[in-house]
Amino acid sequence: MLVMGILNVTPDSFADGGLHFDTSLAVAHGLEMIEDGVDIIDVGGESTRPGAERVSAEEEQSRVIPVIRELAQHSAVISIDTMRASTAKVAIEAGAKIVNDVSGGAADPEMFSTVATLGCKYTLMHWRGHSKDMNSKAIYDDVVVDVIQEVTIQLDKALAAGIKRENIILDPGIGFAKDAEHNWEILNRIDEFVVLGYPVLIGHSRKRFLGGESPDQREAATVEVTQSLVGKGIWGVRVHGVKANVKAIRA
Repeated sequence: MLVMGILNVTPDSFADGGLHFDTSLAVAHGLEMIEDGVDIIDVGGESTRPGAERVSAEEEQSRVIPVIRELAQHSAVISIDTMRASTAKVAIEAGAKIVNDVSGGAADPEMFSTVATLGCKYTLMHWRGHSKDMNSKAIYDDVVVDVIQEVTIQLDKALAAGIKRENIILDPGIGFAKDAEHNWEILNRIDEFVVLGYPVLIGHSRKRFLGGESPDQREAATVEVTQSLVGKGIWGVRVHGVKANVKAIRA
């Protein structure tokens, strides 16, 4: 199971907003992740926390591209966390290898065709809308069945656009338009996603459903969930605390 380290070059991300909102600080944190054994560094320039406002493509790219260029010279694989095709394109050209799209292709009609042309890996997440109003959309009959049905529509569109099946990574979207009960149900039935035949990425790190008053107080619970996923056919986990999660997986 791979460890994808979260590197938010933002002032407002829920767990680490502002900590690395500077190219030199972000690069230093990325290098620290490499020392801690990270497999992939996921660089993002736009917060997707509940309620977050969007930033322009120009602002997003000015945050992430210098960081990607610098870190791409080192040993880690770089992923770009973006919903925009234009940002995905320049990030891959700057040295990123994976596009991590939390909208699953729904936010930008050009995303699937762009990724198909780039020929890179693509993480497709279950998504019901932008951060500003996603919490109001956490209504399901059976969350696992509903998420699989909805994400399958996007998977079919991605394949039809020319993205190769072997390049697609599936993310069920823990914490996105889902309440605590939904998140735990997905984790408890994660095998139903694994059997779809795509690599599965889980992004549970420091999210509210884990308990605790603040994101920092959820690190132990994050590591516990990571440990619980070992041996279940999961491709990777997307986390803030690289060292502790690497240790949990490789213990």
